[in-house]
Amino acid sequence: MCRVAAFAPGRQFSYCSILQNQPSFLENYKQSFLFPSATHEVKDLANASVGDEVTLYGYLGPRADLSKKLSFVPLISKDLRHSVQIISTPRSSEELHLRLKSLGAQDPVAIKGLLKERKPTKNDAGDIQKITNVEVELRELYVLNEFPQDITFQEDTNLSPEQRHLQIRQDRSIRDALAFRSKAANICRDELGNKHEFLEIETPLLFKSTPEGAREFLVPTRAKGLAYALPQSPQQYKQILMASGIPKYFQIARCFRDEDLRADRQPEFTQLDLEMSFATGEDVMKCIENLLRRLWAELLDVKTLPSKFPRMSYNDAMAKYGSDKPDVRLGMEITQIDYLLPVDLISKIGPLTDPAVDVMRLRLSGDPAETRKFVNEFMDSPEALPFINNPEGQPGIFIFDTRKPLQGLQPFGFEAAERLEELYQLEDGDLIVIQARKKEAFSGGSTPIGSLRLALHKAAVAKCLIPPPKGFEFLWITDFPLFSPSNDTDPGQGGAAGLAATHHPFTAPKTAEDVGLLATDPASVRAEHYDIVVNGVELGGGSRRIHDTRVQEYIMRDVLKMSEERLQDFRHLLDVLRAGCPPHAGIALGFDRLIAVMLGKESVRDVIAFPKSGKGEDLLVKAPNVVTKEQLETYHLSLKE
Repeated sequence: MCRVAAFAPGRQFSYCSILQNQPSFLENYKQSFLFPSATHEVKDLANASVGDEVTLYGYLGPRADLSKKLSFVPLISKDLRHSVQIISTPRSSEELHLRLKSLGAQDPVAIKGLLKERKPTKNDAGDIQKITNVEVELRELYVLNEFPQDITFQEDTNLSPEQRHLQIRQDRSIRDALAFRSKAANICRDELGNKHEFLEIETPLLFKSTPEGAREFLVPTRAKGLAYALPQSPQQYKQILMASGIPKYFQIARCFRDEDLRADRQPEFTQLDLEMSFATGEDVMKCIENLLRRLWAELLDVKTLPSKFPRMSYNDAMAKYGSDKPDVRLGMEITQIDYLLPVDLISKIGPLTDPAVDVMRLRLSGDPAETRKFVNEFMDSPEALPFINNPEGQPGIFIFDTRKPLQGLQPFGFEAAERLEELYQLEDGDLIVIQARKKEAFSGGSTPIGSLRLALHKAAVAKCLIPPPKGFEFLWITDFPLFSPSNDTDPGQGGAAGLAATHHPFTAPKTAEDVGLLATDPASVRAEHYDIVVNGVELGGGSRRIHDTRVQEYIMRDVLKMSEERLQDFRHLLDVLRAGCPPHAGIALGFDRLIAVMLGKESVRDVIAFPKSGKGEDLLVKAPNVVTKEQLETYHLSLKE
């Protein structure tokens, strides 16, 4: 029996099956090796010469049969951005015409044909740009594969994560995000590697378990009891490179953390990682500012970023905005007001004794009734539950209303009400919120009123009461505490001091004065750590590192009180630092997050080709999968019930 998969008048590639029982699909597959080289890309046909014979690659679109003897079908380019009309009639080959009519949309093909002039038509607005001045008369057709008829694939088809490959093919915004991401990576490489002579060096993915601060993924080996750990970051290797005589290092690195997942977190992620020897944090911040200005200018055409980004200390950010990554575009600055408030009002908003009480204002409308409606709807929504259930007390919410006694601020008393009116220049309909918290040093990433600030603003934008914020506001957050109280959520370094490194245990104290506090008051030591924030999103963080092995060991053993066993996990790094390691500093930018912010995406999943789900699963390939009994035996593992 003979099979034909490529059709051309007077030139048919066909042969009889050598084995009569050989499956027909193998014959068709053999023909897919025979397609000719392309002469043009579809996008270039508008400028090609009429009468030329062209060979094109692409996907068939929906066919239109005007009659038995005339069919039109768009050929969509390989990148799914352009299309050209293909004309088929039986004049050149009845068999060829029938073969085209037997094919479906989305089939990948190679086509040979004659370029013909076409009366220009309107290019419909859409994801695919049509070539409107020429069309191709079909002469040869090479079918490279078939798109199954049992899969529904239209522009409006709702495709599941299990069909991620089809999501990418269907949704141009995903493909555009991946292309944007590639351009951004190329700019980073050019800026750092070519312009500033950084060396791009790959560091190992099979590392060892060390208590840097986050949970790790372990990779068991066939050697009983031994396992690798996937790196949380290239932190230790890049410090080793600084001691190895490498002056400037960078890489676009894959990192892994076994953390609770949020919209901006993935178990595996990408970061732009860099380190500089004989450098301080100032050198790193200047380098990053130059890079970010170039990315925004070349990819977003934003050329108005400041020559030097503003800076704010951690304590100021937490006090003014209730967050260590504040979106300063929102306004709504927070002020501590407990010294003005009546005792009875403080007792009504929470159970704390002598708390700090913060206040903020949100300007919604000039109508107190409209503001009151907004407040009621928000407090009845699921978004309000964390604030209602706050063990330190619920927020106190007031509406400025000149028709009421003391303008609706009667519980504040005359002095505090007058101070608030003067502080915020209050107007009818303004929303005033107070929130109690413990009167102690700031720690963590946010305060209750800081989180409420973001939630109220988001809800007000959704109700069209205020416009969404615009533009990009960059900010360096500095002067973080070097150590924070240990907690049950983050593993930290496992020391017995009740303290953990705020970021990681390799961060240097900020000044000589801070070094002096290590022995007497470690909780007060500031770090030379810096986070780069834009629009309320932390793009990355870095620090000057401890380059003296004695100081590094002192912090681990005497300040954090890590066990000797844990300390030995870092012996390789301590030995490296001991070998005359120079001062060095660096940073890591979350590359997924950077791209998401630049494109205005809500989640990093929107800029990753194959993201994990909220449960850390790849639903397309069904990962992770169940470990077999044989695999458990190979790696000397057993499962607990």
